[in-house]
Amino acid sequence: MALTVRVISPDQTVWDSNAEEVILPSTTGQLGILSGHAPLLTALDTGVMRVRPGKDWVAIALMGGFAEVESNEVTILVNGAERGDQIKLEDARAAYNEAEARVNQVQNGTRQEQIQATQALKRARARFQAAGGMVQA
Repeated sequence: MALTVRVISPDQTVWDSNAEEVILPSTTGQLGILSGHAPLLTALDTGVMRVRPGKDWVAIALMGGFAEVESNEVTILVNGAERGDQIKLEDARAAYNEAEARVNQVQNGTRQEQIQATQALKRARARFQAAGGMVQA
């Protein structure tokens, strides 16, 4: 039995289809969901969600939110989301490099500047990874 998966952001539904498996970036680590999963409500971190509708995986960059699993339905409400196959890899790489440079620039800045730069880096990393880019740890 397949899962029904919906990824909903404030301005669009990014994914609404069946899937065999889902991997979510929860705030406590990666979370795998298969058919028959126990009911669950979890907070999501900014990161890459992977969904497998058939034999191939689809990557979706998530910008934080919540996921609910109940009766083989996975509902994901996020602040923003973008399918990896709709992100230009070179643009995502450039944005990631800029965000990384910004984090290095504000190391001696205010706490607020550091937090904003770190959040921007997490968003840029998620988009870059969803587009297929590799990030050094």
